[in-house]
Amino acid sequence: MKRGTSEQRRARLRLEISREASRLFWQQGVAATSGDQIAEAVGVSTRTVWRHFRSKESCAEPVVMQGVATLLRVLHRWPRHRSLEDHLVLELGRRRHEARSVDLADEMLAMKMIRLADTEPALRTAWLMACDQTEHQLLLIIGDRLRRPPHDVEVRRHAAASAAVVRVLGEHIGAAVLAGADLDEVHDVTSFSRRLAHAIRTATGGHVGDPTI
Repeated sequence: MKRGTSEQRRARLRLEISREASRLFWQQGVAATSGDQIAEAVGVSTRTVWRHFRSKESCAEPVVMQGVATLLRVLHRWPRHRSLEDHLVLELGRRRHEARSVDLADEMLAMKMIRLADTEPALRTAWLMACDQTEHQLLLIIGDRLRRPPHDVEVRRHAAASAAVVRVLGEHIGAAVLAGADLDEVHDVTSFSRRLAHAIRTATGGHVGDPTI
């Protein structure tokens, strides 16, 4: 119990450091942001920052991962009798309705870091690491869906294609929002769900998306 509590506390602190680092990166640039500034913004020692992160750029990783964590949780709960479109509309709609303001703020920060990654190679690494974790999770989800082992070559191919869809749509939506797109339109869960499901169907040649018996 104590170990679980300690791990939760560590995860919360990592996320708080990540939030403040991401805000600073966006406001003043990565090069102009120091570990000392990040620590001061969080209210911890610089040593604490380095105890949780290997570099200042890696501080962005938890926030960036927040950008895909909700989607992965939803996909892990995808029942066999439901199509991908219907499941995404139902579950993402429910989660959007229940979302706290802090969740929406994290989502916006993630978009900013993904956008900044276009010009910051070190932040690009954080985003690609999140995409890699997404692909590994999709191996399990799709393997279970197709009743094949995760290392099966077809499962690997479909997982890679689906992860690429998540990456490209994430980058596209983030860029659109930060360019001034209508947030109501971007947050249209039904439209996004159908767009994502259609893209995954197309990328996997129709192998992922239908209900299964």
